[in-house]
Amino acid sequence: MSAVLLDTHVLLWWLQGGSKLSPTARTIMQNSGQVFVSAASAWEIAIKHKAGKLEAAGGLIARFQSIIEAENFLELPISVRHALEAGLLKGSHKDPFDRVLIAQARAEGVAVVSTDECFDDYGVSRLW
Repeated sequence: MSAVLLDTHVLLWWLQGGSKLSPTARTIMQNSGQVFVSAASAWEIAIKHKAGKLEAAGGLIARFQSIIEAENFLELPISVRHALEAGLLKGSHKDPFDRVLIAQARAEGVAVVSTDECFDDYGVSRLW
């Protein structure tokens, strides 16, 4: 696999030591040429932290960029193209973070590493 995009929960599990990752996901993340982390994941982590759902994420938020770089992951900004596609996706899926990840995966032609089967409904290659 040349490039993959991490779902937010996969990123968090990786940073917590990877014990919740499937062997396949771990291997993919270790062997992919490019592992992308979406700006949507940073946004999601910050919102959930502020809401008290990810209380331990304060240190991650403070050093997010340097942590991503230390892991040799690549930042994937949200472009206008990504935003428009996310907004125009068909279906009833309401999670804005998933919608952005779906749009980014489709636009960039990358698979998503995730346990979330919602990606399957949008023609996105999901690896787990």
